[in-house]
Amino acid sequence: MGLPLRTRALAVALLVCATLAILSAPWALAQPALNFIFKPLATLVVIAHASPRGRDLPLVRRWVLLGLVLSLVGDICLMWPKEGFLPGLVSFLLAHLAYLVAFTRVVRLAAVPWVFVAYAALAAAILSQLWPGVPGALRAPVVAYVLCLGAMAAQAAVLWRSGAARGALLAVGGALFMASDTLLAINKFAQPLPMASLWILASYWLAQWCIASWLAPASDVARDTGR
Repeated sequence: MGLPLRTRALAVALLVCATLAILSAPWALAQPALNFIFKPLATLVVIAHASPRGRDLPLVRRWVLLGLVLSLVGDICLMWPKEGFLPGLVSFLLAHLAYLVAFTRVVRLAAVPWVFVAYAALAAAILSQLWPGVPGALRAPVVAYVLCLGAMAAQAAVLWRSGAARGALLAVGGALFMASDTLLAINKFAQPLPMASLWILASYWLAQWCIASWLAPASDVARDTGR
């Protein structure tokens, strides 16, 4: 069975919005107005994709939707890279915590310990390479952010290794989120990346789509409950 029409329409809408937001960069169309319009719109499309899903687990659904809304706030803050960086960092830190709460409603935290060890080692390695370029005033917030991001991505992989429904999709989402933020940090604290917005934003919205798609489709819930 193919994807529902609504899902296909939203996927196309996300592709269009994300493409226009990415192409707003100086290396492409150099049209900042496109970023201000289509960057928040792309995340709103992901929220629209998630909103009817997860009715079988309402508490999980609420935390995922909160994470997406906080991500939207972060997206808006980061449209001002200097003034908005710290508020954006805090917004995404809270988004990761919201996702972490959602994931731990399904499988307990660190139920597969080696996954957390692996992600902790990866996060530490990334942070050690970026550390010299992180300004002193941002070091504590960055460390806190990396801890929350790593825990979120690790717990997503734990759900996969524990056999949770659509766990592999969620694990991909967590890994892509970590990749996106690593690229953003390299671009900001280490060295400018060629076509940075392409790699950072494409992996970011793919991550968010995977996390939203982890929630059970409304059709599956209706089938399971006999409605």
